[in-house]
Amino acid sequence: MLFTSIIFLIGFGLTVSGGVSIIAYLNLLTTGHSFYDFASFIFYRPECYLLPIGIILMAVAIYNSDPK
Repeated sequence: MLFTSIIFLIGFGLTVSGGVSIIAYLNLLTTGHSFYDFASFIFYRPECYLLPIGIILMAVAIYNSDPK
């Protein structure tokens, strides 16, 4: 139970930091870049990969928990 909670909290933290990075990079759209430029930019930024990694960790922690 404790291990599952720790994995969930780590996943939550990674999701938040990845989501904040993607939201911060939305300012590229206001500077005249196209959505394609924005998508290709965040695809190559390593901190934007934290969002899907965190979601996967949270899903693993939720669905692998023991129902006691």
